[in-house]
Amino acid sequence: MKTIPIIIIITMLVALVPLTLMADDTTPDGPAATTDSRKTTMTQPTTSDSGHDITPLTEDQVRELAARLDPETFRVTQKSGTERPFCGTLLDNKKDGTYVCTVCNLPLFSSQHKFTSGTGWPSFYQEYDPKHVKQIEDASHGMVRTEIECTRCGAHLGHVFNDGPEPTGMRHCLNSASLQFVEDGKELPSLPLQPGYQTAYFAGGCFWGIEHYFQQGPGVIEAVSGYMQGETERPNYKGVCSGTTGHAEAVKVVFDPQVVSYETLLQAFFLMHDPTQLNRQGPDRGTQYRSGIYATDDTQLAQARAFIEALETSGTYRGPVVTEVELANTFYPAEDYHQDYIETTGRSCHVTNPWPRLKQATGSDKSPSTPAKP
Repeated sequence: MKTIPIIIIITMLVALVPLTLMADDTTPDGPAATTDSRKTTMTQPTTSDSGHDITPLTEDQVRELAARLDPETFRVTQKSGTERPFCGTLLDNKKDGTYVCTVCNLPLFSSQHKFTSGTGWPSFYQEYDPKHVKQIEDASHGMVRTEIECTRCGAHLGHVFNDGPEPTGMRHCLNSASLQFVEDGKELPSLPLQPGYQTAYFAGGCFWGIEHYFQQGPGVIEAVSGYMQGETERPNYKGVCSGTTGHAEAVKVVFDPQVVSYETLLQAFFLMHDPTQLNRQGPDRGTQYRSGIYATDDTQLAQARAFIEALETSGTYRGPVVTEVELANTFYPAEDYHQDYIETTGRSCHVTNPWPRLKQATGSDKSPSTPAKP
């Protein structure tokens, strides 16, 4: 028997590698030969450029969320499973909207960036926010690929390749089971975890400053600028500024009541702006700049009314408080460029930072029994 020189064997093996990659580089999945990147302990809260909480969940939190999944979604997201091509429910979806993580509801991709790749899986040429999608090395199946997963919960999404269309040249190849679709005009779902988390809505003039300072509050998980309490669906900034939609520039605040109370948020809100100015705030004039508290339930409604009554009784302001207090209607997130506007642009705002005053007045982040004077 003749002996094949070792150099020939090496050359043959090298030549086979590209063929292997070509045969499998369109699939979104495959068990990733990487360690679990999920955190085992809580970390400092992290907010993405688009204003979403991307703090990594703990293993216990992920297990809690995963327990609600159907078997196929669990297999794909938790076991790096693969859907059969051309079988995913979102492959041919043509509606306008946002694709969120099916496990933790973090926005991952937008219909604006979806394209037909012909591979049999939903494909996108860029992410909703680059910080929402994590890339990790996947050395399974005898090749090296780039796996993508949800930054917050670690759910397996698929893989990303560099054969997509312009302007990015990237193809994020996704499993439908990893995504949920939220049509434009509907509020994006929040993190389906920590049933103790609560939501509050405030309007105090320009939403840039209100959002900016609420985000700095202890126990605030997320603050998002948007529009609410109007008559039209799917409002945009131009329409709201025209004064014809009836919406107020408002901020959605998701908070942990174990850390910060709703009363403390009320305290902060009234320190941020002047509630005696009707349909304006500082240099901004119009009904969209009105002062408002939009309660999510009767308990918040009663607390807000009682707080305002205490303010007026204490003689804090020379004029009457004109802040409207109502049950919340649909909240529509504002355009991306409005989110984290002050932090992104470095511009200042007439809104006052309330947190140093609150800490000084109470000696902690808990609210006092009577409102502090602005």
